[in-house]
Amino acid sequence: MALFGDYESAGVGIAKNAPKKKPFFRYWELVFRKFWKLLEVNILMMLSLLPLVLGAVVIVKLTEVNITLTFILLGLLAVIFVVCFGPIMAACTQILRNFVREKPCFLMDTFFKTFRSSFKQSVVLGLIDLLVASSAASSFYVYPRMIEQQMGFYVYILFIATLSVAIAVLMMSFYGYLMIVSTDLSLKNILKNSLALSILALKKNLITLGLTALVMGIFVVLTILFPYIMLGFWLFVPVAFVAFMIVFNCYPVIQQYIIDPYYAQRGEVSPEASYTDTDGQNLFEDQGGKEAPIEPKKKGKKGKIVS
Repeated sequence: MALFGDYESAGVGIAKNAPKKKPFFRYWELVFRKFWKLLEVNILMMLSLLPLVLGAVVIVKLTEVNITLTFILLGLLAVIFVVCFGPIMAACTQILRNFVREKPCFLMDTFFKTFRSSFKQSVVLGLIDLLVASSAASSFYVYPRMIEQQMGFYVYILFIATLSVAIAVLMMSFYGYLMIVSTDLSLKNILKNSLALSILALKKNLITLGLTALVMGIFVVLTILFPYIMLGFWLFVPVAFVAFMIVFNCYPVIQQYIIDPYYAQRGEVSPEASYTDTDGQNLFEDQGGKEAPIEPKKKGKKGKIVS
């Protein structure tokens, strides 16, 4: 009897066209399969924050030494941050999209290729995201103080409107970077389609938004409670895993409403459907699910040893 089970027997294999698992189970299967790759993607995504970290170092080290040099370096780092944020997000989105499609992916090669090819559109989208995020963050500081001063009911309306716009733009960004790396649409059409998809798949988007807020909220609370321990976790864990969940939930929506209808109108087969289709030209046929199971040979009685 084998120590870790019967290694001499084999089952029927996995059929090529076997039905996919339900999304929940498939998601966790992909997470466990790509776990170490997701850690690497998290590091790449955190690179977008490097200019902010360097800016904090500049403020601490140079403010009292040379105020002019401090402002010049801060301005330069701010420009680098704004310019690189969107392309880094797009490049990491392409990697995560390949994970969801279960397509082979060379991490750094895919990252730099996508960074270059999607640079123009993703810079603009990143700038929009940063402006809206800055407005939403500042609203949490400004409007509560205006409310304390009893400046009128209209302040509540402005506060709610600002947060609503921020949430809408956040749900649009679920689709924006994905469409940049998945389609050849103009930026205008990407923004328009992102808004449409954020409404068409509203239930799924709200669930994705809620899960994102829950996971990131837990990490924020833990960081407040255990700052020195959690700093290392931010480098490796939360961002890429949340982004992977967003891509996993939202890419099928793009495929359903954007990619598949486009190829259907042209009378062509979508590349998503034909990824494993060889049009009858395959050299070997996949027999997964058709083979007869292999049973181990029965061991007979030992014969006499003849010397």
